[in-house]
Amino acid sequence: MNRMRRLLVTGSSGLIGSEVATYFSHRGWDVHGVDNNMRAFFFGPEGDTRWNQRRLEETLPRFTHHELDIRDRQGVLELIETLRPDAIVHAAAQPSHDKAAQIPFEDFDVNAVGTLNLLEATRRYAPEAVFVHMSTNKVYGDAPNELPLVELEKRWDYADPAYYNGIPETFRIDQSKHSIFGASKVAADIMVQEYGRYFGMKTCCLRGGCLTGPNHSGVELHGFLSYLIKCNVTGRKYTIYGYKGKQVRDNIHSYDVARFIECFIEEPRVAEVYNLGGGRGNSCSILEAFEMIEALSGRKMIYDYVDKAREGDHICYISDLTKMKTHYPQWDITKKLPDIFEEIYRGWVERMKAGQAA
Repeated sequence: MNRMRRLLVTGSSGLIGSEVATYFSHRGWDVHGVDNNMRAFFFGPEGDTRWNQRRLEETLPRFTHHELDIRDRQGVLELIETLRPDAIVHAAAQPSHDKAAQIPFEDFDVNAVGTLNLLEATRRYAPEAVFVHMSTNKVYGDAPNELPLVELEKRWDYADPAYYNGIPETFRIDQSKHSIFGASKVAADIMVQEYGRYFGMKTCCLRGGCLTGPNHSGVELHGFLSYLIKCNVTGRKYTIYGYKGKQVRDNIHSYDVARFIECFIEEPRVAEVYNLGGGRGNSCSILEAFEMIEALSGRKMIYDYVDKAREGDHICYISDLTKMKTHYPQWDITKKLPDIFEEIYRGWVERMKAGQAA
């Protein structure tokens, strides 16, 4: 009798990890989550994800939580040797490029060394497993800011029509300012590719834009859309950092991320890289996001403006989804931007009622 397919998800209490755990559990997988609530260490009580861990344990019949730090090399080796999973989704990270400058050792040890620990454990004990790594668009550093832009009423946009669909995977990742976080994620990204090419492992890097959804513990230093909507719901002041509030991000719902991960696991490739975001259709500037949430909640945004952009921050970033859709034509965005706003807004309202919106 064939055993149930087994999935290991790191960062399982976070936005993407919890969505992936839920998605695959509902599809009959035996799901094992790795998390140690490092988000609370990085961001304080607002970043705490224990509520999400409890939700998974209470609602998913085929979910097992493992309290493990991915920097614990021996612990990682032993876990993967024991589980021998069919697939690994690596979503654990220090996710903030602002915070990384304050904790560079922790940032690199989690993002780069933790990824290496998982890759080597997989090579030794589950070499046929599919390894999906949640990378970031910050691997491109601020190089996208070199593209000519046009200033519109409420957003910046690309002046060159060649970039209408966004940034492709062929865009350079060196000779630019990444932030310390971006540099540690570059190290992880390249290592994931190298384990694919050198050892023939089925690996891919998903260079995420703004990954979002109602289960995000959004904070100022990470979780753009979730935090912005939280500020509106709670009446908190939001701070715009530079670029006149016209900086653009493309937003993808965590459910569509999980759907693409399933596509890759079912038809894996070796050492692939994909830019994973909402594309032009799900893009918005901060000013446009203000308008959307104000229309939904009926509350005006309270905000101030600091005329200094974050180090290495993108002025306009849209993910070109052409490669993803070409390799996996069965995949497309299903959650449009108004749906995403609605879900996050309802999520924060419910969490406020439950006393979970710190």
